[in-house]
Amino acid sequence: MTDAQLGEFTRAMTGVQAFSDVDDRGYQRWAGIHGLPLPIECQHSTSREFAQFFLPWHRAYLYFFERALRDIVPGVAHPWWDWTAPSPRNQGLPDAYAARQLGGGSNPLYSVKINGVAMQQARRAGLNLPPTTRRFPGQGGSRLPTTAEVDDLLAENDFFTFSSKLEDLHGAVHVWVGGDGGHMSAIPLAAYDPIFWAHHTMIDRIWRMWQLRHPAPRFTDAYLGTALAPFPMTAAQTMSVTALGYDYASGAVAATPGG
Repeated sequence: MTDAQLGEFTRAMTGVQAFSDVDDRGYQRWAGIHGLPLPIECQHSTSREFAQFFLPWHRAYLYFFERALRDIVPGVAHPWWDWTAPSPRNQGLPDAYAARQLGGGSNPLYSVKINGVAMQQARRAGLNLPPTTRRFPGQGGSRLPTTAEVDDLLAENDFFTFSSKLEDLHGAVHVWVGGDGGHMSAIPLAAYDPIFWAHHTMIDRIWRMWQLRHPAPRFTDAYLGTALAPFPMTAAQTMSVTALGYDYASGAVAATPGG
C-alpha cells in the first residue's frame, strides 16, 4: 500500500472498531459473522456442500465489510497480503500488521479485543484463547504457500477442484499465522484478527486470476441461485468483481479501490 492508502485503511478500521459490541455497524459484528457468537455462518470444508461455496461466500463477506469501511472512509479498499513473498522482517508478517503502534497510537491492524459473548462461547467449545487476538507465525515447521503452488492452482480447469485446493492453501496460512495459541488458527475466532481480511483478499485475488484464465466455468442454475446467508446475495452475484465495483491491479501490492 502507499502511505496514503494505509492511512485511509487504518482510519477506516479504527472507526469501525470504535463502535460498541452490539452495534451492527461495528467490527465485532462483522468479525462475528464468520464464527462466534453463534450461529457460525462461514462456508468451509466442514461438509461437501459448504466447501462448494467457500469462494463465493467469502467474496460476499469481503464486499459487505468493505462497504461498512466505506461508511467511515469513502473509497477505501481492502489491501491484500501476498504471502507468497513474505516480509524479511516481522517473522514474515506485513509491516503494517506487525507494529503495535501507528502514528503515536495503537495500531488497529495489530490486534483486537474480542467481545465477551464470543469469548464465553469459545471457552464452552474448548477454545482457551485470550480475549485479545495474538499471532505466533511460523511455529512448528509450518510454512506459507509458494508462487509455484499458486501457479499450479491457476492451471486447474475445474472450478471445484481449484476451490478445494485453494482452500487448503488458505488453511495453511491461517495455521502459519496463528501457530499454537493464536486466533487465526481457530476458525470460530479467526476473523477478529485484522490480518484475516488481508489474507482473504489475497484468496479472492487468486480466484479473480483464475477467472481471467478460465472465463467460462460451468455451474448449475441451482448453484448460482444459492443464497449466501446472511448476505443479500446469491452465488451468481459474486461471479464478477467488476459488477461488484472493484478489481485487482496486476503487479500491485494492494487492492485497487473500486467504484
